[in-house]
Amino acid sequence: MAIGVWISLIAYFVLMIGIGLYAMRKATSTSEDYMLGGRTLSPKVAALSAGASDMSGWLLLGLPGAMFVSGLGSAWIGIGLFVGAFFNWVLVAPRLREQTVHYGNAITIPAFLANRFPTRALSLRTVSAIVIVIFFSVYTASGLVAGGKLFESAFAGVVNIGGMSDYGAGVLITLGVVLVYTVVGGFLAVSMTDFVQGCIMMLALVIMPAVVLFGEGGGGYGQASQTLNEVDPTLLSWTEGLTFIGWLSAVTWGLGYFGQPHIIVRFMAIRTLKDVPIARNIGMSWMAISLIGAVSLGIFGRAYAVRNGMDVEDPETIFIILAELLFHPLITGFLYAALLAAVMSTISSQLLVASSSLTEDFYRLFLRKEATDKECVNVGRISVVLVGLVAAVIASDPDSQVLGLVSNAWAGFGAAFGPLIILSLMWSRTNGAGAIAGMVVGAATVMIWIALGWNASFMGGPGVYEIIPGFIAAFIAILAVSSATADAGEYQHIAR
Repeated sequence: MAIGVWISLIAYFVLMIGIGLYAMRKATSTSEDYMLGGRTLSPKVAALSAGASDMSGWLLLGLPGAMFVSGLGSAWIGIGLFVGAFFNWVLVAPRLREQTVHYGNAITIPAFLANRFPTRALSLRTVSAIVIVIFFSVYTASGLVAGGKLFESAFAGVVNIGGMSDYGAGVLITLGVVLVYTVVGGFLAVSMTDFVQGCIMMLALVIMPAVVLFGEGGGGYGQASQTLNEVDPTLLSWTEGLTFIGWLSAVTWGLGYFGQPHIIVRFMAIRTLKDVPIARNIGMSWMAISLIGAVSLGIFGRAYAVRNGMDVEDPETIFIILAELLFHPLITGFLYAALLAAVMSTISSQLLVASSSLTEDFYRLFLRKEATDKECVNVGRISVVLVGLVAAVIASDPDSQVLGLVSNAWAGFGAAFGPLIILSLMWSRTNGAGAIAGMVVGAATVMIWIALGWNASFMGGPGVYEIIPGFIAAFIAILAVSSATADAGEYQHIAR
């Protein structure tokens, strides 16, 4: 492995840890500081932090891999996500920023739901915290899988940790660096590193497709299109070979945004309500550029591989393969850092949200109600490590697919929390009983759907993405139960 690659990677690791140490001195003295950055995020940091923590290794591995295999038909996932993210900023962000302060200055999603529905506070905090910890363990594992794949593909035989496989070493190193700056610096460190990582990711997704298309061996757009048409004409079609169910399953990824705790918690931390539109514009611009880059990388990476006789065993590693093949070692190291940035930004955000729930919604609620802020900060740090270790166990299988793990966790959160967040912010008749019913029904529907294999094949036809039945079932459950169990006490609480 060229020394230039290591120089770039080591510089990246040092930068991330340095930001963590800086944040430790700025905002880790209280629970609100450690878990929400004291609600002081600027629009640009909030926007890129939400985007970077959202996209993860899926953006540089999963989506290009899907495009590599099936062509433009897979781009509907990105379109659905873009539309979902836009409406999340418009509908949820301003209301959540305002109402989490109004209802008891809540610093976690479970705490907000408990304050919003006081007659079911204990049940809501418990159920929502359980859902968060379970699904985030799986979601975090998807990021560690991406880190493992990077080291397995790019550093084969170079990193030797106690006889561990290259994949296992990658999982361990990825987790280790994330734990250092997350444990030390808390939410502010995670958000600041997300900002830097988001910039690195976007730059990589501009550079890579451009070089693949117009660099040596690329042949330009015309040659790439000709090559793809010769391989399979459907690769350049948005609709050919795509069933309605397949299209619907792709675009409904956007529904998941409304229920992703690690994303919407950024809305709670924005400095002021008037900063939300600015953050939205920055975030949506970043997302558009990044998604176009990822789609272009996958589809034109397929053309490049065919034209140059490359054998790509795992399509999800096309970014890694091209980074090593086409660039100077220093740039290759930067591109690897971009992949790690995508991975680490999401892992750190998920670890912190999961640890916040364990601390505020389990430890402080059941074990130590009189716990001081300093004690809760320390418990939060321990919880970060514990959730990280559980995720590492889940990620230990080197055959795991990043997109598969992400899709399951994304659907779980989207169905469990999405309808509830929307209705709790926008429909005054939502009550505690309906909130619990929605969470349980949404999460259970997703898990049952996956267990029955209906996301792969449904009624003899193509599979239906589990977020669709989960989201619909949860929405109906909240509306039905809230209407049938009107709670005047909660309406009075809202009115006050």
